[in-house]
Amino acid sequence: MSALPSVDDILADAVVVSLPMRVRFRGITTREAVLLRGPAGWGEFAPFVEYDDDEAAHWLQAGLEAAWLGPPAPVRTRVPVNATVPAVPAHDVAEVLSRFPGALAAKVKVAEPGRDPAENLARDLARVRAVRELVPHVRVDANGGWSVDEAVHALTALTADGPLEYAEQPCARVEELVEVRRRLPGVRIAADESIRKVSDPLRVVRAGAADVAVVKVPPLGGMRNVVALAEQLSGYGVPVVVSSALDTAVGMSAGLAAAAALPELPYACGLATGRLFHHDVAPGEGVRDGSTSTGTVVPDSARLRELAASEERARWWLDRVRRCREVLAGREAGLFV
Repeated sequence: MSALPSVDDILADAVVVSLPMRVRFRGITTREAVLLRGPAGWGEFAPFVEYDDDEAAHWLQAGLEAAWLGPPAPVRTRVPVNATVPAVPAHDVAEVLSRFPGALAAKVKVAEPGRDPAENLARDLARVRAVRELVPHVRVDANGGWSVDEAVHALTALTADGPLEYAEQPCARVEELVEVRRRLPGVRIAADESIRKVSDPLRVVRAGAADVAVVKVPPLGGMRNVVALAEQLSGYGVPVVVSSALDTAVGMSAGLAAAAALPELPYACGLATGRLFHHDVAPGEGVRDGSTSTGTVVPDSARLRELAASEERARWWLDRVRRCREVLAGREAGLFV
């Protein structure tokens, strides 16, 4: 167990960055993050702006684990990764996939918010077909955007031309996922938001709501929590896919470290979303032969200056760090178990 660092230690070398994105993703075109430097290296704090302090505190815990404790022991040095295809027109798919050389799996965003359902489905079908022409394994992610009936209708259409590896979070509620699994036994269902937004991640699996668990380091409070949860899920026969939360290279290194520490990785991980940024905080190998290497990431000082957030946004983020540190201080003694 490691003690919670003081707020002064946490903020001593903190840097707030703003990364412009190549395409809109989760409704944003710029990704902001706080990079934290500690005795073990660098960590990241980047909860999405709509999250309250109680939820965001898990993200701070993950960043502090990386910077103050470092990664768990690895069992591999490279991690297979999937391409990520945002809700772009079908004619843009090839260009997006070119950023993920050798990737054998692609996650395709579907059910884009704010569009007519029929128009959405037509766009989704065209996008998935375009991906199928270039990548052998396709998975879709609706981010909870469908009702049960919409999910059954859409997934039936999306599997007419071939199978899906899985459909990620087709509906928002656990009970809805159970019903979709019942009505579409031939489609694997993966839970993402349902796992990271409940106090007991195993509840989703016990309810029979998921065939696959998509797990992310920041919302689960750190790399070691991900490894421990994966071990528990294996007892239910549910494999995990480690994914990113639109992380910078620093945050991505924590996801890769968690994936590198897992005994088994039956599916490619969603740990290559850095390709969605115009510039990242550190140069990297990127995707090679459908995988990426693990290892320590040290931000480039010139890039930190180039990507520095405005003074107003930096103050906003550092105030958020202080509040979330207070949330952590009010929880159990110690930080890492």
